[in-house]
Amino acid sequence: MQTTRIEEYLDSLFPNPRCELIYHSDYELLLAIVLSAQTTDKRVNSVTPILFQTYPKLEDLKSAPIDALESILRPIGSFRKKAIYIKEISSILVDEYQGCVPRDRDLLMTLPGVGRKTANVFLSEFYQDSFIGVDTHVERVSKRLKIANAKDSVLQVEQKLMKKFPKESWAKLHLQMVLFGRYYCKAVHPSCEECGLRDICREKNKNIRT
Repeated sequence: MQTTRIEEYLDSLFPNPRCELIYHSDYELLLAIVLSAQTTDKRVNSVTPILFQTYPKLEDLKSAPIDALESILRPIGSFRKKAIYIKEISSILVDEYQGCVPRDRDLLMTLPGVGRKTANVFLSEFYQDSFIGVDTHVERVSKRLKIANAKDSVLQVEQKLMKKFPKESWAKLHLQMVLFGRYYCKAVHPSCEECGLRDICREKNKNIRT
C-alpha cells in the first residue's frame, strides 16, 4: 500500500520528529501555535523568549498593555491582531480555566485565534492525542502524494489522512509531514531529485532540472 510506503519513507527521514516551536508549558505552546499563523516557526521562536521572559506568568500576559505586546510581536505577521489574541486567551485561561489549557478540542476552538488546526496541533503535540493538524505543509504534501485531491478543503485533507493512516500514528505523522514539507517538499524549489516518493507525486518531474 502506498500509505505504508509513505510512512516508511517519512520514518527514514524523521525517525524521531520534534516540534520546532520552543515552549515550556501548555499555554506557551498554545500561544506559540497561535503566533505561528502566516509566519515561520523560526520567526516565532525569535519573539516568544522575549515575550515569556517579559511576562513570565499568564496573569502578567493578561494585564500586559497591548502596545507593549505589539512591540514584542512586531517581527511576525499580523502582530496587532495576534497581540489581542495573546491578551484575550491569557485572560480566559486565568479567569475560566485556573490557568490551564483545556484538553478538549471544542473548548480550545472557543478561544480567540484558535481554529481546528491550532487545536489539533496543540493536542497532538502536548498530549500526543490522536489528531492531525493540517497546515500549509501537510496540505501540500498530502495533495502532491495523492493522499487527497488537489481541490480538497483542509477538512477533507484531514479526514482522508485519518482514514488512510492508523490512528496511533497521527501525531507522529503530522510532525513528519510538516518537516518533510518544510525541508524537502517545499512550495518553491522542492528537492524532487532526491525524493524517494517522486514516482507517486502528482507533480513529479515538474521541478527536475534537465
